[in-house]
Amino acid sequence: MAGRIDLDKPRYDQSTYWGRAQHYFEVTDPRTILASNAELDAAKNLLDLYREKKEPAGTTEEQVWHAKKLYDSAFHPQTGEKNFFAGRMSCQVPGNMLITGAMMVWYRSNPAQILLQWANQSFNAIVNYTNRNASSNITNEMLAQAYFLATGSSCVVAVGLNKMIARSPTLSKGIIGRFVPLIAVASANCVNIPLMRQVELKEGIMVADKDGNELGKSKNAAVAAVSQVIPSRVLMAVPSMGLTPVVMAFLEKRGLLTRFPFLTAPVTILVTGFALTFSTPLCCAIFPQQAEIKLEALEPELQAKVKELMPSVKSFYYNKGL
Repeated sequence: MAGRIDLDKPRYDQSTYWGRAQHYFEVTDPRTILASNAELDAAKNLLDLYREKKEPAGTTEEQVWHAKKLYDSAFHPQTGEKNFFAGRMSCQVPGNMLITGAMMVWYRSNPAQILLQWANQSFNAIVNYTNRNASSNITNEMLAQAYFLATGSSCVVAVGLNKMIARSPTLSKGIIGRFVPLIAVASANCVNIPLMRQVELKEGIMVADKDGNELGKSKNAAVAAVSQVIPSRVLMAVPSMGLTPVVMAFLEKRGLLTRFPFLTAPVTILVTGFALTFSTPLCCAIFPQQAEIKLEALEPELQAKVKELMPSVKSFYYNKGL
């Protein structure tokens, strides 16, 4: 090969939005979920050999990048352990497609909404736990608290809005009811994410200079990280849960679903899946994974430490999480 690939860095330039989007398109590619355990283990083995400069003769850069794509989609970046199937990034689109699609189909039914909001938060809990920071001190009690409060808030919002719409002759005949699942999911994210990351908010997250020299933990950086993740997660749901109602209402007016009602569920799920395929990586890419925080935004004690140890450094960086 002409040069060695730095396996500790993404393939694409993370300083640009499109570079970040390309990275997340690969990480969340639903096709990688079809990879067998043998293929995943082979990918990990090739990367291990490559790091040691012992890869098989004739190994191409594309083979190494493909192995990294499979590895990033299925293994924990810190522990190197193979993630639980449902918690993998490659499972995000198909998993959310089925649950969100079902929400869109049975949006008028309160029992169905309660069941599906529970399923959605259960899936989120699996994803959050699987992809947690390996150094995080979050306990099982904290995970349970976030899970139950997020599930409760989404169910209360969904049922409450459905009842309000049902009592209104004007609203009950319009498209507004189809947006209830979106509002419920958005409210749950506003509860779930801060609770899941409460340890970071209380203790702070590590900030470092551009060379990786750690300064210390900053609560201000943790607040900034959570404030970036929440809108990203909410916006991630908007195309699938916002576009799908519009498309389905259009098809109903055209009479297609009236003539072929059995198509309602599969078409809804397919439209939802199509939107998620793009919204998931595009919204993950809105903010850089390694986010920047200016010196003046840090706590006074950290600013004093910088003036003493790193007087020329004006910006620091932290991992914002997903």
